[in-house]
Amino acid sequence: MTMTAVNPTAAGVAPGSIEERYRARTVRSRALHERALRVLPGGSTRAGTFYPPYPAYMQRGAGCRLFDVDGNEYVDCLNNYASLIHGHAHPRLVAVLADQAARGTAHGSPVEAEVALAEALTQRVASVDQVRFTNSGTEAVMCALRAARAYTGRSKVLKMEGAYHGSYDAAEVSVDPREDAPVWPAGRPDGAGLSPGLTGEVLIGPFNNLATVAALIDQHRGELAAVIVEPVMVAAGAIPATEEFLQGLRTVTRDADVLLIFDEVATFRLARGGAQERYGVRPDLTTFGKIIGGGLPIGAFGGSPDIMQAFDIRRPDAVFLSGTFNGNAATMVTGRAALDLLTADEIARINGLGDRLRTGLQSAADDAGFPACVTGVGSLCHVHMTPAAVHDYRSAAPGPRRNVSALMHLDLLNHGVFAAARGTFSISTPMQARDIEEVLGAFREVVRDLTREGA
Repeated sequence: MTMTAVNPTAAGVAPGSIEERYRARTVRSRALHERALRVLPGGSTRAGTFYPPYPAYMQRGAGCRLFDVDGNEYVDCLNNYASLIHGHAHPRLVAVLADQAARGTAHGSPVEAEVALAEALTQRVASVDQVRFTNSGTEAVMCALRAARAYTGRSKVLKMEGAYHGSYDAAEVSVDPREDAPVWPAGRPDGAGLSPGLTGEVLIGPFNNLATVAALIDQHRGELAAVIVEPVMVAAGAIPATEEFLQGLRTVTRDADVLLIFDEVATFRLARGGAQERYGVRPDLTTFGKIIGGGLPIGAFGGSPDIMQAFDIRRPDAVFLSGTFNGNAATMVTGRAALDLLTADEIARINGLGDRLRTGLQSAADDAGFPACVTGVGSLCHVHMTPAAVHDYRSAAPGPRRNVSALMHLDLLNHGVFAAARGTFSISTPMQARDIEEVLGAFREVVRDLTREGA
């Protein structure tokens, strides 16, 4: 649905182009962005929500639909970067949150709902006996790495090239080192303000390359506290690990007495017990976030009592971890309700919709002769701007076609589909087969538009 008929142009924007059409339908968003530029650096408070020429400003969400300030409607395939597994304003979650808000959102004291959500997580995840809650996935990773260092007495961590583990300094190494990436295990801090010393503490390995990673672990076993890995590298392009890679990592880390951390902040949606259940691998520590908060800010990390006892505040040598909103009542009750709604049957259903989406996206690209590779697993997928198979960061790197992903995203918006600017899609439980077909129809139009513009 498009209500805007105005057609503003900008210098250098070709008439009738994808960008010009986007500007024509987002006049109020443009005005809000210009207003934001005066009080927010770059007009944004969250890097992931910005895309050129300016982002569409959303006004409300309902189910799997979003509505922007210009009256445009979108099928939401972003779901706040896969965190809204039940979409927007789910009646059950709204009711639970409203009830708790009437009794206070945070009390500066433990609440029963905190225990209940912790119990729900430990019941679902075989490798987790105890958890600690935080307010974001970033904090969860930060604390899991600290737990690993406290347990092992060693300081270094190995992560995979291209993996995003939040905005914590030690995680911001070689998330996107570009085409001239350093030789493993060297990494590159991602942006200004990060200590150059991070590259001495954080080693980098190639995802899905067990031989190389195993050799690095063996070489550095005396100083490695942990290996951290996403079972599916989501920010790098929904690239699934092979079973051989994850199962091999488990064997190698155990033999080297190095902890294995699974970052399941995004992948916990893939099975009732997370991706680790799907792959049949039990890590030592797991980080959580996104869907376990029911749409509110949350993070968590957990593992065995032997490791987690470092945070037992009754111990004289305990790791002190607090936070004003850790375990707050509003998030705990909403998160528990969200997990109750996320049954094994619902997970299987949306995973099936994800299979349908991936197959349809790839077919649409192939039929149009458009060079693309669609990856993903379950309810996550990604469109890469390369026709070759994608199995790690370097095979996913689009090189000179980086701008094509941006154009694809902008034109998807023109056709009523809201996905991640980098090309990632996720499925929510309000979605039905008809919504997937609508997305596929829009994508076919987008591929034609991109071909006409020579992308």
